[in-house]
Amino acid sequence: MSAAEDPGATLTKESPATAETLGEQATRRVSGRAWLLLLAGVLVVMVAGALGLRSGAQMAVLILVVVVALVFDYTNGFHDAANAIATAVSTRALTPRVALGMAAAMNMIGALLGVGVAKTISEVITPPTGLHGLTVVAAGVLGAITWNLITWYFGLPSSSSHALIGGVVGAGLASLSEVNWTSVIDKVAVPMVLSPVVGFCLAYLVMVAILWIFRRSNPSRVGRRFRIAQTMSAASLALGHGLQDAQKTMGIIVLALVTTGHSDGKSVPWWVIIACAGALSAGTYAGGWRIMRTLGRKVIEVDPPKGFAAEATASVVLYATAFIWHAPISTTHTITSAIMGSGATKRLSAVRWGVAGNILVAWVLTMPAAAAVAAVVYYVVHFFGA
Repeated sequence: MSAAEDPGATLTKESPATAETLGEQATRRVSGRAWLLLLAGVLVVMVAGALGLRSGAQMAVLILVVVVALVFDYTNGFHDAANAIATAVSTRALTPRVALGMAAAMNMIGALLGVGVAKTISEVITPPTGLHGLTVVAAGVLGAITWNLITWYFGLPSSSSHALIGGVVGAGLASLSEVNWTSVIDKVAVPMVLSPVVGFCLAYLVMVAILWIFRRSNPSRVGRRFRIAQTMSAASLALGHGLQDAQKTMGIIVLALVTTGHSDGKSVPWWVIIACAGALSAGTYAGGWRIMRTLGRKVIEVDPPKGFAAEATASVVLYATAFIWHAPISTTHTITSAIMGSGATKRLSAVRWGVAGNILVAWVLTMPAAAAVAAVVYYVVHFFGA
């Protein structure tokens, strides 16, 4: 395909300064001390939960569960920050810090726009009441946090959504709680399979339309215009990320409140909405440089038209599933498949299928891995807490 047929083809190269900055940030390693602190934090939570169970301090354990859920929300923010802005940064439509600030702000706004997904999450399992139920919820969230951090460390854009659902289901099975399999299949499993396929196909079609419409236009001029358009599409995707992912934590906190009789599960308290929106926004601004590099540079060589097509398509999928079906789909799955779909219009070999394969493995492993970790956490806390 010639440059005239591929608008923005001359713009796939990053400036040395941008590439160096993004690369350095993306490959930054977590120190051994940081991992020890993380492990210590998880152990502290487990010990505190066990002590709370043993002493019957229900309110203290409830507060602990809410804090753990908000920590998950924060890790969700920095784990998935790259989803909305990787392509915009890679094409130099936005600088990394400006992109993160924009994503954080749009995450906050998106989190305030609905609670349908939160209600779906709160209905995945029916845990026991009281302290036992809080143990189940806490174990599920800890399983999700652990898997999030593992995939973040290795730079794999796995799904925080499915990590959370897998963790909750795993803890539910370990505790012999009732699992709402109808909801898990209809609202989680089916959308998990369909959303990447829809994202890939729609992004491919949108990119084909862009190539046809601008086939006789000057590539440099088209690239500049799509850089501006990418600012809007990245903001739209960040809004969809907030709309989807903050609600998942809201659902977990509502589930904890239901187990202790502080909520009937029919509504989401305002303080839960504000707290989850703030935690996700703060985590997003903290940044996800490592995953940003995988999405923005390793899957395909992204130019502004392809970035716009991927982001716009992913946004539509996120909005439709949140507002129409109340399905907690993965922002990560959706944008990654859309990036591959827009890149496949050049040629199938333009997509680095080896990297895509590694991402697919992380997708497949996410729910069972998070479920296994959550089950282990549940058994440990419940055994020592008796």
